[in-house]
Amino acid sequence: MTQIKAAITGVGGYVPEYVLDNFELSRMVDTSDEWIMQRIGIRERRILREKGKATSYLGTKAVKDLLKKTGTGPEDVQVLICATVTGDMHFPATGNLISDKCGLVNAFSFDLGAACSGFIFALEAGRRFIESGGYKKIIVVGADMMSSITDYSDRTTCPLFGDGAGAVLLEPVLNGYGIMDSIMGVDGSGVKVLHMKAGGSLHPASHETVDAKQHYIYQEGQAVFKVAVSKMSDVSIEIMKRNNLSHDDIKYLVPHQANMRIIEATARRMEINRDQVMINIEKFGNTTAATIPLCLWEFEKKLKKGDNLILTSFGAGFTWGSVYVKWAYDPK
Repeated sequence: MTQIKAAITGVGGYVPEYVLDNFELSRMVDTSDEWIMQRIGIRERRILREKGKATSYLGTKAVKDLLKKTGTGPEDVQVLICATVTGDMHFPATGNLISDKCGLVNAFSFDLGAACSGFIFALEAGRRFIESGGYKKIIVVGADMMSSITDYSDRTTCPLFGDGAGAVLLEPVLNGYGIMDSIMGVDGSGVKVLHMKAGGSLHPASHETVDAKQHYIYQEGQAVFKVAVSKMSDVSIEIMKRNNLSHDDIKYLVPHQANMRIIEATARRMEINRDQVMINIEKFGNTTAATIPLCLWEFEKKLKKGDNLILTSFGAGFTWGSVYVKWAYDPK
């Protein structure tokens, strides 16, 4: 009996219009274009500035783009999984808000929080729904408004992050394409070097937490860098080995867009050439759960049926993972 696999059958995306470049950022904090490009590789990032709009707006735009491109009726979608760490509010789930705004009247939806690895964790969840045989159309959306938790007086973190959303449609296939394999991992001890301290049940919002700037991203860059490179490359090499893939078999490595040096170091350890790596960090920055689907969105026209992709990420938690995808369709 042929095994059902979950295939990505379409990609949608959205980034806000406003561009925050390094020149403008240098007028806000003690930094420069040269400093940022040498250490991070980001020249500009997109920021959602309109009042009354938040992560669900970004996700809705990406999902509507996906529905239009694939010709999918909103009523046909059965599940929507939203990967985010910047939900509109603690509850209801941002996925619920996106489903309502997109008219997904027959879908149940929920949020998944795994920071920068959120999209591939959500992709794994969606894959399992499809492989169960009970679901035919699932949307996985990665959306984050990182500007809402970024301290623009902190020169070490504010150049990193941008806002955006990307979404994919998962459908069952029996032709040998789709999501072939995945490996996920976590290490909760990483909390001390990458977290947002306040706003949860441990440190609820108060005058003290606001005054201490504890509702912003905290990161110890060097500590995160070392673990990110080792985990992203190790897990990607492992998934290649167990699927008998050499670096020549890989069309694209699709890495989380956290830092250009992390991307380059990961590719070197995997023996992947630069032209085999999807990169858009220079113009979008780190959009957390949105980086990988935004790469697929931008590179979609370069992909062909049967292309081997390795998706890999690392994020707060620590979280990390790698997904082997055999692309299921030719450019439309």
